[in-house]
Amino acid sequence: MKNRNQSKKPKFIVISEQIISKIISGELLPGEKVPSENELIHNFQVSNTTARKSLQEIESRGYAQRIKGKGTFVLNKTEDHHLVRTLGSIDATRRGFDEGLKVEGFKPKTIVLEKTVLDHGVSAEISGKNYIIEGPVLKVHQLRYADEMLLKDETKYISLKLCPKINMLSTDLSYFKVYEDKYQLKISDIKQNLSAIILPPDDPTNNFEYESALPVFVLDSVVLSRKDAVLELEKSLYRGDKYKFAIIAHPEYNGN
Repeated sequence: MKNRNQSKKPKFIVISEQIISKIISGELLPGEKVPSENELIHNFQVSNTTARKSLQEIESRGYAQRIKGKGTFVLNKTEDHHLVRTLGSIDATRRGFDEGLKVEGFKPKTIVLEKTVLDHGVSAEISGKNYIIEGPVLKVHQLRYADEMLLKDETKYISLKLCPKINMLSTDLSYFKVYEDKYQLKISDIKQNLSAIILPPDDPTNNFEYESALPVFVLDSVVLSRKDAVLELEKSLYRGDKYKFAIIAHPEYNGN
């Protein structure tokens, strides 16, 4: 039986409150898409006007932000602005770091420390297995900022055999989208290891410029393409006081 007060509310308010409730509970995480206008029309059997007003209401209350041509995304409203990243999510990886920050309401910035081609191959052990990219390999080492705060120290290694001349492209892009769109490579799997360290302020590898010891998440990952070919290896350091990680236990990829 419907609550009397709820039954008096306009339909677009009822719909928006249901979605906001999912955001508050964590069912919808920062950076994730809220249901589209068409999905709301289908799921709630309402007009496009009601669906549009529902999304506008969610945005006006500060829970989401519409990105033209992309959709409406959950904003980061945590008091300490912890960023939530989902391990094992191909969709999250496809979106890329900068776009992920933008849809959460942050201003991204990237400083490239190194972009070079290595003739020799590289390897990494992830989930107990050794993965190798044979040379030549593109190495990209960059610092990723949000609102002028360094959040991520990222080093990527990309196969130039699978992605010829990718070193000629700007680093200010989602490499994942480039793999799919430019090189027509279907991503078959992403495997990741997450660990934690304490990074001393005087460590020569510490780029965070923090005056005391800093807890840091270390994320090692491998992106696999057709026939388990190693397309990319990545080792990234995330500020431990600014990140939380969610996990998808059994991600599926359909290529859409």
